[in-house]
Amino acid sequence: MARHMLPQPGLGTYRLKEQAVIDSVTSALELGYRHLDSAQMYENEAAVGKAIRQSGVPRDELFVTTKIWWDKLEPKALTGAVEQSLENFGLEQLDLILIHWPSPGEEVPMADYIAALDAARARGQTRHIGVSNFTVAQIDQALGLPGGENIVTNQIEVHPFLANRKLVEHCQAKGLDVTAYMPLAVGKVMKDPVLERIANAHDVSPAQVALAWIAARDIIVIPSSTNPANQKSNLEAMNLRLSDEEIARIDDLDRGDRQANPSFAPDWDE
Repeated sequence: MARHMLPQPGLGTYRLKEQAVIDSVTSALELGYRHLDSAQMYENEAAVGKAIRQSGVPRDELFVTTKIWWDKLEPKALTGAVEQSLENFGLEQLDLILIHWPSPGEEVPMADYIAALDAARARGQTRHIGVSNFTVAQIDQALGLPGGENIVTNQIEVHPFLANRKLVEHCQAKGLDVTAYMPLAVGKVMKDPVLERIANAHDVSPAQVALAWIAARDIIVIPSSTNPANQKSNLEAMNLRLSDEEIARIDDLDRGDRQANPSFAPDWDE
């Protein structure tokens, strides 16, 4: 098992803003979620913070993650971004701050922004640090830099159509947690006949099967949902046990179908 197990599952908040994210976080916390995943780019940190305060859940029971966008990686800008996030959330400390994407074209040297991020940890502004969308080579580079030894996770896209096996196994071998974003492939899992058949056999949904398959790989999932019923079923998916044969059938769905591939993305591992 990895060094720091992030709470499983987490609640993703991408594309959710204002009252929508407040309602989503509120219902998730009521259901028992304790891991909330946000980012500066989502423009919802203040709303998430408001939902946390209104929930009455003790701060020390929560695990709150945010991410620094790639245009704020120069050390001074990164330091300011961390302070801005704390102000947005209305929190004195975050649990995890991630580099959202590696610097495009290495415009900002990785050593600079990893050191600046770790300095935020040393100041007590975050308990942990991590990265997102880093390739095998970038993970190795980051772990070898001053401050890099404190990286606890790489948050990457993982779902049945993009198993991302090489990168997942590399991170886990290095002692890092892997956090899976877009674990439902933006809803595509709901229409897959293989997942549907396995779901029917267990009397669950294809989404639950997809989440259980990821969790069985010792990966943290952060599905996004505004529907309390779906949030509940996502939580219950953590108790679903798939057979080796079912897992093998889902493994065969991998086709490198990447949903998040912006122009500034790194050169992905095959």
